Amino acid sequence: MARGPVKRLNALAIAAATGERNIHDGDGLYLRVRKDGSKSWAFRYMLAGKPHWLSLGPLRDVTLAEAREKARLLRNRIRDGYDPLADRRMRKAEIVNQTARTFDAVADQYIAAHAGEWKNAKHAGQWTSTIRAYASPVIGKMPVDAIGLDEVLRVLKPIWETKSETASRLRGRIESVLDYAAVHKWRQGENPARWTGFLDQVLPAKGKIAPAVHHAALPYADLPAFMAALRMKATISGRCLEWLILTAARSGEARGARWSEIGIAKVSIDRGGIKTDVSINVWIIPASRMKAKREHVVPLSPRCMEILAELAAQPHRPDGLIFPGQIAGKPMSDVSISKALHSIQPGHTVHGMRAAFRTWAQEKTEYPGELVEIALAHVNKDRTEAAYKRGPALEKRRHLMETWAQFCAGVPVNQSAEVVEMRRA
Repeated sequence: MARGPVKRLNALAIAAATGERNIHDGDGLYLRVRKDGSKSWAFRYMLAGKPHWLSLGPLRDVTLAEAREKARLLRNRIRDGYDPLADRRMRKAEIVNQTARTFDAVADQYIAAHAGEWKNAKHAGQWTSTIRAYASPVIGKMPVDAIGLDEVLRVLKPIWETKSETASRLRGRIESVLDYAAVHKWRQGENPARWTGFLDQVLPAKGKIAPAVHHAALPYADLPAFMAALRMKATISGRCLEWLILTAARSGEARGARWSEIGIAKVSIDRGGIKTDVSINVWIIPASRMKAKREHVVPLSPRCMEILAELAAQPHRPDGLIFPGQIAGKPMSDVSISKALHSIQPGHTVHGMRAAFRTWAQEKTEYPGELVEIALAHVNKDRTEAAYKRGPALEKRRHLMETWAQFCAGVPVNQSAEVVEMRRA
């Protein structure tokens, strides 16, 4: 039985329509009426033998004439193979992708992707905190492909001169995030956070607006008295601080020291044409715990061995830490070792002890500067310095660290003969 002609809708019919149903206006256009009385337009079309429904908007926003015009345009395009539903899904997906490519979202992805490269959670926390505090309020919601020089300057300028160190680090972090976006083809063109040849043309160099603030170092002349007081403290934090000073190590390296890192290195020394085998007690810090990501070998002085013997007599925890903290499996906190320092000498920093060692070596000894730099685990590609890292050089470094330990203990030391031998080498 053939269907009769479709009764076209008008304003009265639309207003009177009630009950949940679809009312056909003709040529695939329908008025949808809901139970709650709301009304909207929908377009029904066939593609690949299957029916599809496409919403054209609510009645309050789209008039009857506008709905008919939309349906007419869609019919013409569908005849050419156009699929409006597939196109709408693609556009929605693109909007979702754009949202996922805001600066904040990409920064989160970058931090997650590089978390394994950072030595501790504190580093990742610093990344997140600086970006959230300074960059997010300005560019956090912006798509990464819309960020240019003006936007980066709006982030950096307010703190460039007042918080120069923070601003400099923030600039580098923004640069890394935008580089990450470029590699994923989420943005194109120059990186507006790059310093050389870009920001250096519009911002003053950090060194010209704020002098470097160095860690407050205890004068090396005060160390013997300080060490004597420190040895009187029968605490694990006191022993860790003493170990840090005697080995010229960084705080994290000393606090994370493990029994498995203590060993003996055998070195063959040529003395007047006679080769002698020497055993040297060493602390081998793995590359994973070093700032430069290179293994560092520290010759241990007799006092260091005394500290180990003292701690070895105490019950060991399964985590193998020499200086364990309050929580199982974790070393003592940086705060604990700082408290040990401040309880004797307020106003100075733990890191400043490395500066005291360096100044002492420069002003009171004739040990070569490159030997001191190696003791501090400073990276230097110079070949002459690299030579001190090989076999016999460990013996020279042992003499340096023992001389330092003797100075810290207040023992007068004459190391001139040893220096002559090293210089000849």
